[in-house]
Amino acid sequence: MRMLRSLLLGSAVGLIAVGGAQAADLPVKAKAVEYVKICSLYGAGFYYIPGTDTCIKFGGYLRADAVLGTNSDYGFAGGVTGARNRLSNYYTSRARMDFTVDTRTATEYGVVRTYADLVFTWTGGGYTGSSPSAYDSTGTNATVGGGQLGIYHAFIQFAGFTFGRTVSIFDAPWQSYPAGGPDTLPGGSNHVTGVNQVAYTADFGQGITGTVALQDPTQYDQANLWNLSTATAAGMITGAYGANDWGGTRAPDLIGQVRVDQAWGLFQFSAAAHDMHAAYYGATEVTGHPDDKWGWAVQAAMSIKNIPTGAGDSINLQAVYTDGASRYNFQSLFPQNAALYGGTGLAGAYQSIGLFGIADGVFVAGSGIETVKTWGIRGGYTHNWSPNWSSSIYGAYSQLKYGSNGAATICANAALLIGFAGTCNPDFNLGVIGANVVWTPVKNLAFTADLNWTRVDQKYSGTFSGAGTAVAGIAKPAAVYEAKDQNAVNMLLRAQRNF
Repeated sequence: MRMLRSLLLGSAVGLIAVGGAQAADLPVKAKAVEYVKICSLYGAGFYYIPGTDTCIKFGGYLRADAVLGTNSDYGFAGGVTGARNRLSNYYTSRARMDFTVDTRTATEYGVVRTYADLVFTWTGGGYTGSSPSAYDSTGTNATVGGGQLGIYHAFIQFAGFTFGRTVSIFDAPWQSYPAGGPDTLPGGSNHVTGVNQVAYTADFGQGITGTVALQDPTQYDQANLWNLSTATAAGMITGAYGANDWGGTRAPDLIGQVRVDQAWGLFQFSAAAHDMHAAYYGATEVTGHPDDKWGWAVQAAMSIKNIPTGAGDSINLQAVYTDGASRYNFQSLFPQNAALYGGTGLAGAYQSIGLFGIADGVFVAGSGIETVKTWGIRGGYTHNWSPNWSSSIYGAYSQLKYGSNGAATICANAALLIGFAGTCNPDFNLGVIGANVVWTPVKNLAFTADLNWTRVDQKYSGTFSGAGTAVAGIAKPAAVYEAKDQNAVNMLLRAQRNF
């Protein structure tokens, strides 16, 4: 009996062992795969991030530029370009990739959105002096295979608030491109590369919104704040009429905007308050300083759509006035001082020169800040000839005026440091007109040719002369230069693929 019991137990253990081994050989049920699902809540191109209720969209473009007649990528013809000698480029090239990431999540407070726009750029360099080691004045491309990384936008939006870096609410929706054109059209602000801010937008319905913002002015919205008492010949001959004497930033720019955006088009009014906080009259604290002074700017913009000339045609217009906030007119991509050279018919003169300098305010030792006033307009018209062809025309015009005290000091310095003789006036006007043609052979692929003409209407009448007129960096000798209006023409050729 004992023997039978042992045999039965041994058989059972063996069967269990065999069954376990066979079970181990059976296939294990695979975990369900989470496929990427289309998110239709926010338009085409969004997908749910697997395992979340957040939608994401990737986009961007790849662009190749060739720009004729300048050392920059469709910028102003100053600096080395303005020298118009053997140091100037006949053309400049650029390759750029833009990559955007857009995420959105529906919550009980509304949509939470994050957005980032990263830009990778290589721009052809230009000699800034007589030595090839001076390749590329910015130094950003000074290595083989190098280039430049930019962050144009990086912001969070939640419950009407925007935190981070994006375009200014002062700007018109088209920035400074009412119908294409160069980066340096005056006549309004331009923060196309973004500016740090905190903003709140209230939606009143029917396409009517109101927005207020605190905006960091340090990088993009401070024009020169010149201490005219420390002017130098080297600065004066390039349009820099004094030492830039900003102190630390004490207050953000205060921005307000009201917009009506409906089927017929858009109207926007915006205003800005801008604190000018200078450093010191001299090199140390004991020299004293001027009191802070607030400048301001106002701008109106209008876009008219669905006009009778054709489907998709549009007219964009804007006008701006500034008092102590010049960069809301001569915007962030516009040079803040420049000298352009040209020919002359004046007997005894070597060449001609046109100077201009832009400032929010000026002062001398012991005085307060005197504001600089400007106004400007710009606009453009775009016509679609067919689904594959469009063309545009655009223009801009701006004026800058110094106060009487600032103008008198600048003129005294011009006579003393760079030998100016004649009728002195540092004010100037600047105008740009241009046109372009865009061919879109297939969706999201465009080829553009854009041509513009710029005229600097400077108000000096006479000559500059003496040792102070030499500019070694662009090979200009000390000589007699006629004060004369200057012109510049450049052209952009671009291929761009959006994705």
